[in-house]
Amino acid sequence: MTNPHELITMGRVGVDIYPEQIGVGLEDVTTFAKFLGGSATNVAVAASRLGHRSAVVTRTGDDPFGRFIHRELVGFGVDDQYVSPVAGLPTPVVFCEIFPPDDFPLYFYREPKAPDMEIHVDELDFDAIRAAEVFWVTVTGLSQEPSREATLAALEARGRRGTTVLDLDYRPMFWESAELATGQVQAALPHVTVAVGNREECEVAVGETEPQAAAKALRAAGIGLAIVKQGPAGVLGVRGDEHVVVPPVPVDVVNGLGAGDAFGGSLVHGLLNDWDLTRMLSFANAAGAYVAGQLSCADAMPTTDQVDSVLSRGRV
Repeated sequence: MTNPHELITMGRVGVDIYPEQIGVGLEDVTTFAKFLGGSATNVAVAASRLGHRSAVVTRTGDDPFGRFIHRELVGFGVDDQYVSPVAGLPTPVVFCEIFPPDDFPLYFYREPKAPDMEIHVDELDFDAIRAAEVFWVTVTGLSQEPSREATLAALEARGRRGTTVLDLDYRPMFWESAELATGQVQAALPHVTVAVGNREECEVAVGETEPQAAAKALRAAGIGLAIVKQGPAGVLGVRGDEHVVVPPVPVDVVNGLGAGDAFGGSLVHGLLNDWDLTRMLSFANAAGAYVAGQLSCADAMPTTDQVDSVLSRGRV
């Protein structure tokens, strides 16, 4: 490949239907706004906004919302060639309620099955996956077949080339049990070089919630860079001799749901630029804070100038 992608993500996509009234339940909301969504998709958008060649591997319904997703991806500069429709399954939609600063209930409509769980091994472009500088997968992609088999096949084919990231992204509603999720994460960890998640997700992955212990367990599993999000205590990063804790960026939260994906896309930006860990995590924290101060997720992903502005001010 003469011009491989800098980033390929693989995983969830959908349409976010977010209320325009803040602090009320869905039963009292009168108007909504529609946005591109899905964690792996949002990470690709975030990296694209920072100037990187990005693509996402996922699937939609063969319906108007599926067409909306393609239009939005192209508009955000994300390659949509690996996004295909699934006949007979609707494109997922996600509703949320917004109760700042820290309560954002999500309501997933992914029945009878989400198309992004119908990614098959024989549909994957393994050459592109191997050639990408960064390959990003999520734990959600391991929750059902055939996506599980395809995700593991992609990781095995990549063979730890470049930077391979596992977003621990554990969502209980997608799994039969936490124990099943633990088994699948353990199967994936030997194939990745970076793992990122919060304390609860680390408990599912490696049985540890204390950040230092979680990072140590991830490193013991062969992870080169372990990142543990600690909420108000900041973000812990451990890589080789680097061991840093970066404090959070103050923000008046509007909707915290896209902050983690902005963090992820900005983490990719730092990895691609070979930044030291403090600079990388500070930039990613600032990007996450910026999006937490907005209503939308994909639409709110910041540019480099916007993140630098947050860093210079010390808050959003």
